Amino acid sequence: MSTNHYDVIIVGSGLSGLSVAQFLKDTHPDLNVFLLEKEPRPGGAVRSYLQEEYQAEWGPHGFLDNNPAGRELINSVGLQDQVQLAPLGNFARFICRHGQLAELPQHPKKFLISPILSMPAKLRLLADLWTKPCPTDQTIGQWAGRRFGKAILPLVDAAITGTFAGDYEKLSIDAVMPGLRQLEKQYGSVLRGLKNKKKGQTAAKKAGLPAMQNFPHGMEQLTDALARGKKIQFQTEVAQVTMVEQGWRVVTADASYQADRLVLALPVNQALQLLTPLTTPPVPAIPVARLANVLMAYGPETKIPKAFGFLAPECEQRFCLGAMFSSAMFPDRCPQDTVLIEALVGGRRHPERLELNDAELVARVHADLQPLLNLPTPPRFSKVLRPAHGIPQLEMNHPALLTWRADLEGQHPNLHVIGFGWDGIGMNEMISAARKVADDIACQTRQAGGEKEVKPIYF
Repeated sequence: MSTNHYDVIIVGSGLSGLSVAQFLKDTHPDLNVFLLEKEPRPGGAVRSYLQEEYQAEWGPHGFLDNNPAGRELINSVGLQDQVQLAPLGNFARFICRHGQLAELPQHPKKFLISPILSMPAKLRLLADLWTKPCPTDQTIGQWAGRRFGKAILPLVDAAITGTFAGDYEKLSIDAVMPGLRQLEKQYGSVLRGLKNKKKGQTAAKKAGLPAMQNFPHGMEQLTDALARGKKIQFQTEVAQVTMVEQGWRVVTADASYQADRLVLALPVNQALQLLTPLTTPPVPAIPVARLANVLMAYGPETKIPKAFGFLAPECEQRFCLGAMFSSAMFPDRCPQDTVLIEALVGGRRHPERLELNDAELVARVHADLQPLLNLPTPPRFSKVLRPAHGIPQLEMNHPALLTWRADLEGQHPNLHVIGFGWDGIGMNEMISAARKVADDIACQTRQAGGEKEVKPIYF
């Protein structure tokens, strides 16, 4: 078995691994960087769908334009003129409440006059100012209910459904919103902390809501551009990683590779399989939420509002977690006389719904959405996408897992562990983590994490 030597080996050519490779190419083009990928294509969970003029996504449907590292990455591969923007300020967002769609206010002043919460429930939010922070981790549901009252929980549930397809009574507040927790502990109150943080913001950061961004050929256009020109060996699964005197050895079924630095850019559970022989993690694996994306197209008689879509909290007992109004957000997602809806089914709470066949799923989704959107029957076009990648769930064991990773990287300064689910599940979170890894490799050091970002919540 021959051994090839590289400066950096990256295991995984999803968004995280490709971003590290691109940032290194920009700053240190002299480094010999090699990627290993077990699938026959790059991109990981980022994958676009196109059939009969209908375009959709198997994975993420976009990411916000408010991250400097994300903008840097887009510019680096020359896609800045290809970006399609859907500004959050130009589109409504809805929540299903009491069997009807209610528009979600996105500005504090509008929230105060919105009927989405009763006046007693709005006044209860102010109790946060006098509620002492709990020092120990809690579920998001426990944390939000304690600080802001039970009436806010359906909105919290909807937000968690829209990001994680998860259960807010299982997800960890310390893992999902570490920046907000840091602010709460520093100022004794979330509202007080946000007010103080807003005072310190620059004018640029105050300039309105961000925009969701995609590309004419879908999200895969970005990962394809990132993969272009990289040394990637596809259909090559890594069986083992071991320390050697001059770095790391990476072993596959057919070959052995050696590198000064090793980046494991894999979803959490895949990374744990390779890392467990080095040191035992606190958990062998974390839960994932699996989804089906049900595409349905209707004729011009269907009137969909200019909106991103809607989300449904569990208390509404809907079949769908929510739906995106794709053709309202981005151009050329379907024929001109057609409306395209992408509905999400399953998630952490209802994996059993994914066992239904495609025809049953389409029928159940249409029946669920019909009274909410006044849909005609039947859809002109339908397709069920069943992504292979589940969404990692940052539940109550996740902070311990992050501590374990930090200890492992501290013991092995030339090892970097990132990927889907480690530092979050959003594309911007993964791009930012990749930027930091690339900087650490370039500086041959490991920079401190610094202050945790306070992530805004957008429905």
